[in-house]
Amino acid sequence: MLVGLFGFYLYQGLSILAALSGVALIVSVFGCVVAHELGHAFMARHYGIPTLDITMYPIGGVARLKTMPREPKQEFFIAIAGPAVNLGIAGVLWIVNSIFSSSVTLSEAMTTQASVLGLLMWINLGLVVFNMLPAFPMDGGRVLRAGLATQMDYRNATHFASLIGQFLAVGFGIYGIFNGLWTLPFVAMFIFMAARQEVQYVMEKS
Repeated sequence: MLVGLFGFYLYQGLSILAALSGVALIVSVFGCVVAHELGHAFMARHYGIPTLDITMYPIGGVARLKTMPREPKQEFFIAIAGPAVNLGIAGVLWIVNSIFSSSVTLSEAMTTQASVLGLLMWINLGLVVFNMLPAFPMDGGRVLRAGLATQMDYRNATHFASLIGQFLAVGFGIYGIFNGLWTLPFVAMFIFMAARQEVQYVMEKS
């Protein structure tokens, strides 16, 4: 329904071609986010950890695993599996865009004449960069905890990764407020609360 409303809005303001392109981009991005979460799920299954469900939110998706891996190697590979999927998609799109001489540079992708595939390539690269930020419990934060867990016990690794995640979340929120990026404070609040909940869960289970 939301996709349809967005398409109608573009049609009213621009053209039917722009509306169809916008809808195609949104649906494609949604598919890429689902593929990202499936990457986590398949890697977790490789280690014998089932995925309970995958929930999609306006700011992204979450693959809820039955248990979180305690071995740093397992957590590392499960965490990077999602961004690796997006990186693979971006690589394929780069090849396709190059073959058809479509927009492959960021400046070209930001123009109104940019192709859907060009925009989608850069959005996937953006998803990789964003998810790999060391803001626990995002993918990059889980990679950070996996690294810390090789040098200290799991509880302390979780605590330190959570502190870094909360610090970055506050930074995201402040930056968003002072630069008019109003989605960033909501993302920051989500990260901050999720980090605290993860620490509490680990402390209770340890």
